[in-house]
Amino acid sequence: MKPSKQNNIVSDCLLEVGSLLMGSGASTNRIKVTIERIAETLGYETEILVTHKTVLLLLKNKKTEKVFNRFKKTAPHGANFKLVSGISRMSWRVVEENWNTDQVNQEIKRLQTATRYPFLLTLFMVSMADAAFCRLFGGAYVDMAIAFTATCVAFYVRHLLLKNQFNFYLCTTIVSFTACFISGLAVYLQFGVHPNLAFATCVLFLIPGIPLINSFTDLIDGNVTNGLVRGINAMLIAFSIALGMLGTLYIYNF
Repeated sequence: MKPSKQNNIVSDCLLEVGSLLMGSGASTNRIKVTIERIAETLGYETEILVTHKTVLLLLKNKKTEKVFNRFKKTAPHGANFKLVSGISRMSWRVVEENWNTDQVNQEIKRLQTATRYPFLLTLFMVSMADAAFCRLFGGAYVDMAIAFTATCVAFYVRHLLLKNQFNFYLCTTIVSFTACFISGLAVYLQFGVHPNLAFATCVLFLIPGIPLINSFTDLIDGNVTNGLVRGINAMLIAFSIALGMLGTLYIYNF
């Protein structure tokens, strides 16, 4: 295989790894370490720049000393820890079993097509989680039912909006408003023992925990730019949640 073609294959492989990790909620340092681990086994030295929406890669072939650079836009950001852990395990297998690029690409395709949890199961478990938070804060079973219902409807609305590619922050505002409007009706009608607890906990599934954690770890690791971007992104999500709640408070005049 020609060196230039081999460089293209290796760079595409490594950039795909970086893009998938960034889009699945991995920290910047983890992305760099994983790419460097795979590249080292394939016979390349790397310099990597990871931004919020792009992965830039500079490769140096250890044998020919030739340098090659490329970049790739990252996938839409979300949370897929199954993919993150799968790629991490794969990177160690690359080192231990001395994989080539074809094996790495095959494993990446397998991980991308791996089955995720069914939507209805995710819907039920997320709704149960918010209901459990309501109980944890002192809510009665009827308050848990209110929180469960509000979360269930709001999560389904979120699924539809994201499927139709709505702006993420606008989507968060609408979903927050939907959950609070349903639970707020119980507060307005004084239905339940502590309906205000259902109102407060029905939006907890929207809290940007992953961006906040990644922001902190990036800042600690010295990736200041990504840390600030992720922190601002988390603050915008929190603002969108608050905006949705504010709209409900205005309607019910609480």
